Amino acid sequence: MKKILIANRGEIAIRIIKSCKILGHKSVAIYSDADKNSKHVRLADEAHYLGPSKAQESYLSVQKIMDVAMKLKVDAIHPGFGFLSENENFAQQVIDKNIVWIGPKPNLIKSMGNKDIARELALKSNIPICPGISNITKLNSDDLKNKCENIGYPLLVKSSAGGGGIGMSVVQNFKDLSKSIEKTSNMAEKSFGNGDVFIEKFITNARHIEIQIFGFGDKGAVHLYERDCSMQRRYQKIIEESPAPEIDRTLIESMANAAVKLSSDVKYQGAGTVEFIYDVEQKKYYFLEMNTRIQVEHPVTELVTNNDLVSMQINFAFNRKNKFLKQEKISIYGHSIECRVYAEDPSKNFLPSPGKISKLTFPKVPNGIRLDWGYDENDDVSFYYDPMIGKIISHDLVREDAVSKLINFLEKIVLQGIKTNIPFLISLLKDKIFINGTHNTKYIENNLNTLTSEINSDKNTLSEVAIDKKRIKIVETDKLKIANNRSETETGGIKVVYFD
Repeated sequence: MKKILIANRGEIAIRIIKSCKILGHKSVAIYSDADKNSKHVRLADEAHYLGPSKAQESYLSVQKIMDVAMKLKVDAIHPGFGFLSENENFAQQVIDKNIVWIGPKPNLIKSMGNKDIARELALKSNIPICPGISNITKLNSDDLKNKCENIGYPLLVKSSAGGGGIGMSVVQNFKDLSKSIEKTSNMAEKSFGNGDVFIEKFITNARHIEIQIFGFGDKGAVHLYERDCSMQRRYQKIIEESPAPEIDRTLIESMANAAVKLSSDVKYQGAGTVEFIYDVEQKKYYFLEMNTRIQVEHPVTELVTNNDLVSMQINFAFNRKNKFLKQEKISIYGHSIECRVYAEDPSKNFLPSPGKISKLTFPKVPNGIRLDWGYDENDDVSFYYDPMIGKIISHDLVREDAVSKLINFLEKIVLQGIKTNIPFLISLLKDKIFINGTHNTKYIENNLNTLTSEINSDKNTLSEVAIDKKRIKIVETDKLKIANNRSETETGGIKVVYFD
């Protein structure tokens, strides 16, 4: 039995606790003042206080976390996502103290965390990158203007060192460029401690496709297929699914192979995600970035490939042989969709809605529904942290059934005391464009008024759209055999039963 400290909170901490229990390890939670009575604290084998509610004084305090780790003599630290998960200095301190770091090496976190460097590495691996401009502070105004005109407007100004859409802005002409650069740089400096920015071509009709990979250092890497993350608001993903609808599978295979090549070339270790922008009009894809951590949307991949990614991370970190790591042993079956549930008010421009959950009732969880949830009834949702309170993930043999199952479950949830985006999620799932799989990354932004006006409306129904009901080919593997009747598996501690 190993003792694993989880340097995170909320639903991802709970998710890691589940894998710890499956593997027979002891979980150690940490918490701030705001989280002293939280669900992840209740579920962990041990829980230790960090400090005040502000993240800088608790979940972002490397020293405080390391003090707890050393005091408890933990064997490993899992950072989850967000907070310090992509902080190479934290990873290095963990390793220097002879504690197992459940993630890639610090040098890879650093190089892939800087988008300028990551783009250069992608080019070395012969992966197409979106036309862009780096090192813009070294250019005079005329040179910058000429380079921008050569690429063509609109352009996207982005932070080099961070993600999450923070500070990103679309620029339509050179006159507005300097303001956007200044704004993005200031926000990046405050958020990531690095104000470097770069510019790239903004693709108007784009899909956001990411490939889940798992790397073994010198022994190369494998992919666990794709996730379509195109349904976004303010560059934040809301709905993710796999397989990606309405994209040629040969293009997806090409992206997957590119992701594996890049991961192998840099000798990546553990779970990671290589993200691409897909130009719908040109039918071309471009490297976007690589995330050196577990993703929020990892359950989608777990359900369609029957692999527990968090357990794989832990086993690999402890040098244990992973069971299904050869590419030919990894197959995809059925369709999975994830909705992120946020404590926010869609009627007030998605204003965060912290407070006490006075009532929370879920319907009976049917076959093919998974809950990764961070709160119980009477728990407080703090304004100090990200307002995501959980995720609901569905799985079925065809996309239409996965969508219908998710809608039915969402509509039966009773949650009082705070506002949530559940009505908005239902509106999105019933939207004809989403059902047809022809949405893009700007779809919510361009249709926000229509989507929000249809909340609580029964105007959109699945039956209004003709959907191809071809059954997805099911591949038999030594992991799981899908017959024409009934089969069972367990993924991430959640039992799912499938019917054909």
